[in-house]
Amino acid sequence: MALVKGGVYLPLYGAEDQTVKVDPFLMDVYPVSNAEYLKFVKEYPQWKKSNVKTLFADKSYLTNWKNDEAFQGLPNAPVTNVSWFAAKKYCECQGKRLPTMDEWEFAAMANENVQDARRLETYNQFILNWYETPKTFKNPIGETFKNYWGIYDLHGLVWEWTLDFNSVLISGESRKDVDKDSNLFCGSAAIGASDLMNYAAFMRYAFRGSMKARYSSQNLGFRCAKDVEN
Repeated sequence: MALVKGGVYLPLYGAEDQTVKVDPFLMDVYPVSNAEYLKFVKEYPQWKKSNVKTLFADKSYLTNWKNDEAFQGLPNAPVTNVSWFAAKKYCECQGKRLPTMDEWEFAAMANENVQDARRLETYNQFILNWYETPKTFKNPIGETFKNYWGIYDLHGLVWEWTLDFNSVLISGESRKDVDKDSNLFCGSAAIGASDLMNYAAFMRYAFRGSMKARYSSQNLGFRCAKDVEN
């Protein structure tokens, strides 16, 4: 795992005087791979494709796997079509957890050289070019740039689950179908954005806001994080 030293940053959805403090944390250098997830479902068969409860995963869960113990694609490609419940459980079984959205965004605003590259045109254009590139989920992990913290693939491979993935755009608990506030959805949420030109971040937040915890997608994987022990 890589150490992200933490600090203060201004998230996309925050007033200029409302910065967020991120404590130091550890983050996996790479997203979880097909091979690693196969090992997990063998150890915890309740998360196999044929066994998982519909409460915890929709019909597209591991949809590209041939069967319960055979994935398609590269062993070192990121596992995708995994629900938030499954990703959370995987991390817990490793003694870890999913990164919070602020932790993920804080780590991912770095490019190769600086902690916060969000104002650099080259950084944003790289992300937007990736969004337009089809089927990057089939690529092996570790082929995008190594960022300032020593972490690969935060951009350029797959979207990633976070622990509180839609807390910005939905006022209620994502695992329920109640307590939604439509005024907080997508375009309406842009009213409170700190950087209206950060299209890449808008797309990322909107995608998260469209998801429910049991959903899965071929473009959505995950990695784990961990608190720093004092």
